Amino acid sequence: MTLVDLKSRWNEVLYDLEAEHRTAWLAMFDGRLARLEDGVLTLDFSDATKLSGGHGYERANKPSFVVALAAAIERVTGQRLEIVLTADG
Repeated sequence: MTLVDLKSRWNEVLYDLEAEHRTAWLAMFDGRLARLEDGVLTLDFSDATKLSGGHGYERANKPSFVVALAAAIERVTGQRLEIVLTADG
């Protein structure tokens, strides 16, 4: 799977995550799909910190939220990915 492939299915992933773990969805939906290399997905939250009251990196950086997102990706795409969160841009 490529980053383009995942981006094309990202809304499905987010809908699945919302249905399974709404709090994780609230924390993760502002993340930008930055990179997908060797089974590692990097979500970038640097833009989210610019929004007033936005859901930033600090909220998303909870292990249970990362696990929930990885599970949603796997349910939707069939791919198991490691997820890395960053706010570095």
